[in-house]
Amino acid sequence: MYTASDELSRGPVVLRRWRRVDAGDLYRAVSESIEHLAPWMAWAAHGYSTADAVAYIARTEEVWGTDYDYAIVAPGPALVGSCSMMSRIGPGGFEIGYWLHPAHLGLGYATAAAAALTSEAFRIGADRVEIVHDLANVASGAIPRRLGFREVDRRAPQEERTAGEAGVDVVWRLCASRSGDGMTVPGMNSHL
Repeated sequence: MYTASDELSRGPVVLRRWRRVDAGDLYRAVSESIEHLAPWMAWAAHGYSTADAVAYIARTEEVWGTDYDYAIVAPGPALVGSCSMMSRIGPGGFEIGYWLHPAHLGLGYATAAAAALTSEAFRIGADRVEIVHDLANVASGAIPRRLGFREVDRRAPQEERTAGEAGVDVVWRLCASRSGDGMTVPGMNSHL
């Protein structure tokens, strides 16, 4: 596998590797989004501090090369959320995750970020990409469906359950398919 790019762009968003100077902006975005995130994200369920933002960015620097974490930046430029490619599903695969500030929902930003991460995962050699969300998080489930992922499993959650969750993780998968000399990713050419 190759190393992921420090910056990706897709449609209306740019994904860029987190930098230490982003800690204040990250803290602000999460703080303004805490009521929106807490029902779905265990890390947000008990609040979020400046120290949490600094620690998160430090962790992203440590794991870069196996996991890839990006700030989602929209026109303005405004920090509107975060997304990641995580190697936790085993060799040859990445699980991707994302969250957005609630003021930026419904604009295609999460779909564009997930599409960029999926393309990048396949570019650096992954054979599959998964998105996992709780059954009750219908909005998160719309993204993999829109991008051509297939639902492959429903299981008990692997992480701490939060207040909004039904307690059933839905697993979506997209596998790399090769045709000719280039890689094609089904559903990735559709309008975001």
